[in-house]
Amino acid sequence: MLTGLQVKEFETNGFLKGDVVLSEEEVERLREELDLVLEGKSVKKPVLNRNLKELDGDESPALYDNMKMSVSEKVIQVVNIWMASDLFYQHASHPRICEEIAQLCKTDALRIWHDQVQYKPPVTGGPTAWHQDYPLWPVVQPADLVSAWVALDDAVIENGCMWMVPGSHKWGDHQRHLAATSDFMPYHRQPELLPEGAIVQAVPFEIRKGQVGYHHSLTWHGSPHNRSELKRRAIAVHYMPGYTRYEPEGKHVMDAYVEVAPGEILRGAHFPEVYRSS
Repeated sequence: MLTGLQVKEFETNGFLKGDVVLSEEEVERLREELDLVLEGKSVKKPVLNRNLKELDGDESPALYDNMKMSVSEKVIQVVNIWMASDLFYQHASHPRICEEIAQLCKTDALRIWHDQVQYKPPVTGGPTAWHQDYPLWPVVQPADLVSAWVALDDAVIENGCMWMVPGSHKWGDHQRHLAATSDFMPYHRQPELLPEGAIVQAVPFEIRKGQVGYHHSLTWHGSPHNRSELKRRAIAVHYMPGYTRYEPEGKHVMDAYVEVAPGEILRGAHFPEVYRSS
């Protein structure tokens, strides 16, 4: 359980470093499962398993629309690995992570919106553009989702850890205006749209292997290239409070799995409940 000071830090900054929640053995087992899925050897399959750098045109995720990237770069994305691996589903149901996410969301129930592995290989690992998660999910309301990002390798500056902009979760939707300088620092193309007093200053979010980091779905974040000899693997589970509704205003890959009508609570076999307070 998080302390009151930790909850306040999250509310102020929009992100928080938690504790190490996975043992060395647990991390290694997840790595082995991930390898099976990446190699297409798992019996069940995730929703997506792809190199984001090989997409173009209408297939490109919105956060990559304005980025120039080398064809040799790789960011391997797996969406809903929990559907392909019972071990990753158990991870998404991790009692401590779910309890702490519920604290941050101020909810008595949580469901999985979806999960996402992003693997930046050594040397060729590409950048993940500055973005906000929630604007890329135009089928859910309200914007109260929180993600748990657990490192399967030490995520440090050298191998392309995430960077965060403190307080940015309070500024609204600015996804279309986010960009990066030549040294990957964020800037806003139309700063006059930011609230008075907003300071766009990024800080590194280094996370140790097995440690969890939490971030709000409106927090600005991104990660630069991995030019090191180190792997950078992580599993992010995006959780939604129990009151989250299906409100389609755009398209998302999870649309195909929705079984409720617009305006209804988003629930079902592909959005399982993983926490409910007693």
